[in-house]
Amino acid sequence: MKGIGTDEDTILMLLTARSNDQRQQIKAAYKKAYGKDLVSALKSELGGLFESLIVALMTPPVSYDASKLHKALKGAGTDDEVLIEILASRTGEQIKDIIKVYKKEFGGKLEKDICGDTSGHYQKLLVILLQGNREEGVDEEKIEKDAKDLYAAGEGKFGTDEEKFITILGNRSAEHLRKVFDAYKKLSGSDIEDSIKGETTGNLENLLVAVVKCARSVPEFFAEGLYKSMRRAGTDDDTLMRIMVSRSEVDMLDIRASFKKMYGASLYTTIQEDTAGDYQKALLYLCGGND
Repeated sequence: MKGIGTDEDTILMLLTARSNDQRQQIKAAYKKAYGKDLVSALKSELGGLFESLIVALMTPPVSYDASKLHKALKGAGTDDEVLIEILASRTGEQIKDIIKVYKKEFGGKLEKDICGDTSGHYQKLLVILLQGNREEGVDEEKIEKDAKDLYAAGEGKFGTDEEKFITILGNRSAEHLRKVFDAYKKLSGSDIEDSIKGETTGNLENLLVAVVKCARSVPEFFAEGLYKSMRRAGTDDDTLMRIMVSRSEVDMLDIRASFKKMYGASLYTTIQEDTAGDYQKALLYLCGGND
């Protein structure tokens, strides 16, 4: 960064090829050696999407999630897509950590902020997910009953008993839910997603569907999110960046495999076709390889 011009390639290589832990160590060593904050230095040298991506990569994962939630809640309007994506896909442990960091960094309670911005059944399910207390394992005794309860709460009656959907989908373990979804299909002849779409609308529908998809397969949920962020008129860079950064060390290989299976194209080439410049190069590093 010193001198005229910036060597973006070196910055790119050094930072994308490291784990987040290593980046935190580099940041600390940089401060010790030069008495400057590395993130501020990077911000002053870089610009645009590449800068946003590099700054995101320099942020510890839990802080990154907390800051995305904070941004989604503060100001006019709520970015429900971000709330839904993070709360539906993170583990109970991760959510508990996010709540702590949120309080530390933004001085507020995440639950209170979410309740101030949302309402109704949608709010209830978000609050249940915020508890991060899903049951463990599979309760064989409950599979049939849960499937019947879901059927009775939706397709089986006039109107919808949203509470039932929220309680079952918000509290059971993912493996238990997968068995419930199979039982539901046998019972009603349709997929639970289709029933949810027929019975609910708006944010509640989107959140319930996201919870179902994450119970089925988190990598598939993110593969779909990535596909949608790119395969439309204009790229949704916020979503593309958020998923690539937050999953790069979690399940990127699985996401790549799911992407290929679902869309017949590799994530790598799709990113190549949709982005450009140093931003593109950095995303391709995070993606890893071409399938």
